Amino acid sequence: MMTENHTPLPPEPQMPGEPQSAEPGPLHRARGFAIAAARDLGLSVLIAILIVVFLFQPVKVEGTSMMPSIGDQQRIFVDKFFFQAGISEIHRGDVVVFWFPRDQRISYIKRVIGVPGDTVAIHHGQVLLNGGVMDEPYVPASFRDEAEMPEVRLLDQEYFVMGDHRNSSNDSRSWGPVSREYIYGKAVFTYWPLGEMRVVR
Repeated sequence: MMTENHTPLPPEPQMPGEPQSAEPGPLHRARGFAIAAARDLGLSVLIAILIVVFLFQPVKVEGTSMMPSIGDQQRIFVDKFFFQAGISEIHRGDVVVFWFPRDQRISYIKRVIGVPGDTVAIHHGQVLLNGGVMDEPYVPASFRDEAEMPEVRLLDQEYFVMGDHRNSSNDSRSWGPVSREYIYGKAVFTYWPLGEMRVVR
């Protein structure tokens, strides 16, 4: 009976420079994570810039007429794209920016009190809207005044605007309603100082 002997073959020699399978080291993984993070951050910054440039306009507020809602030198973002496109409408209570009707080189920021069709009057500093007392939680008692104004009816495309700091606001009580054509944006949120970032209400 014949027995066939099997001799094991020697391992194939490995050529110099031939890649070997191995798990990436900690340094390689850290570098990959840093590259991915930098890419994501760059993309986020680019998107943010595009949003600001095309959708919102940064504005610096000068003056105290909108305190305490918005303070002097505070920076805000104004919705200009949706607003000017007619997607975002103007409502009572909105804070809007507009060109001063008597000098369109000057820009103002005020709160909308009355919209087209409303009647507005002021008695001892209290706003009477359409014959009823208007609730204004954004005006602290210490910021109210004793102003008087006879009733006015707002025509089509007219808006009655006032500052929240009634003692130091030059507004529709003095120079009348603002035409829609002069209003170019709506305040959305404050972004500076950082500690005061919030949605404008």
